[in-house]
Amino acid sequence: MDIEKHSIVGFRDSLVPKVSTKTANNDLKTIKMLFRAARRDEYIDVDPAEFVPVLKRDSNVMTRRPFTLPELRRLLEIADQEWQSLILFGLYTGQRLGDLAALTCANVDLVRNELHLITRKRGKRLTIPLATPLREHLLNHLPASDAPDGPVHPRGFVTLKKDKRVRHLSAQFGDLLAAAGLRPKLPHQSRGIGRDSRRGTLDLSFHCLRHTAVSLLRDAQVPEAAVMELVGHDSVEISRRYTHVGREALSKAVDALPTL
Repeated sequence: MDIEKHSIVGFRDSLVPKVSTKTANNDLKTIKMLFRAARRDEYIDVDPAEFVPVLKRDSNVMTRRPFTLPELRRLLEIADQEWQSLILFGLYTGQRLGDLAALTCANVDLVRNELHLITRKRGKRLTIPLATPLREHLLNHLPASDAPDGPVHPRGFVTLKKDKRVRHLSAQFGDLLAAAGLRPKLPHQSRGIGRDSRRGTLDLSFHCLRHTAVSLLRDAQVPEAAVMELVGHDSVEISRRYTHVGREALSKAVDALPTL
């Protein structure tokens, strides 16, 4: 069966009720890349995806934003010790909740002052210098067990291992945001729409700690290459644009983050 432009448009539009506009456009860009390569290599004469436009962003959809420092301090005030730790890790490393919940003592090297991890989403290996506030937190609160496989965040580790997803951890953080007065409390019951559906977007979530880290680093005039290397940005375009960033540059980057 020949694939024509209207087939690709139909596929693109079928994604709209299921995923965000950004995700739909990313999928479309992947298709465009494949057809462009096929035409270049003379497997096809006409590229049916060439003139398929990307979707326009819905201006009514609420987007994520960075936390303000007063908001972060408010969260830390009401959070228990484990969530305090996860929040600090989120801010000072820019990493995702699932990656931080999965950390074990083997990931933390206090001698070299580094955090080592492999991201769950892309399998990217990262070495992140420990910011001074995060190092001090670890010295005071790292689990006493010497076992390398001992979790840094025991409750989060168990929840993630049981669920294989961060849904319940995200819901717990949502409750914390609600308790801090930073967003409405949402029901945890399933809405019966399944996984093949578009998720609602709230302006504050754990992922916003990643946005906050990036925003603070940029405000501190940290070079873009260092910012992207530090948070493990997984954009192919970004990766191609920047060369490897040295350890000294990354250390200076984390030192630019404020103490809470």
